Amino acid sequence: MSIQTRKERERAERERLIITAARELAEAEGWDAVTTRRLAAEIEYSQPVLYSHFSGKDAIMAAVAVEGFADMADALRTARTAAPDPRQALSEVGAAYVEFAERRPALYDAMFIHAVDLPFASPEAPPALHDAFAQLRESLRPLVREEELELLTETFWAGLHGLLTLTRSGRLRREHHDDRVALLIERFL
Repeated sequence: MSIQTRKERERAERERLIITAARELAEAEGWDAVTTRRLAAEIEYSQPVLYSHFSGKDAIMAAVAVEGFADMADALRTARTAAPDPRQALSEVGAAYVEFAERRPALYDAMFIHAVDLPFASPEAPPALHDAFAQLRESLRPLVREEELELLTETFWAGLHGLLTLTRSGRLRREHHDDRVALLIERFL
């Protein structure tokens, strides 16, 4: 192994360590607890080392978000492909989306709530963002007309996100959350 290859591998490992530490700290204590100073202490590297990988907390949060989109895409793909028919696939994808957001609230916030420097809804968006959206789109494809597919996918996503966000913030009654999600999915079926 060349010195250059070893250095690249070590750099990638440090970057992975920073992202993992940020994600774990955010899930345990919220994003306000994630500071470059705290992360440097958590990973036992100096702040300059951390800054050699990321320009600051916002860049770290964007990296966490991209990782989250990859995880979400995997969860949605698994739900979609395991379903026996298109109607069940949409229901399973909706349930998987809700479960993902509720199980990882800080990660979901990095992906959708906090301002991060990621392009959305554009060709320049990272592949993980495209993949997560594609899983929603493919769950709807067999159920809608092709000319409406993109718009309905955006609407389905917005509906799920809105219900989750409003419920989490206490603006909708928690005890009716599952019923609202089921109603939304039923309307798309």
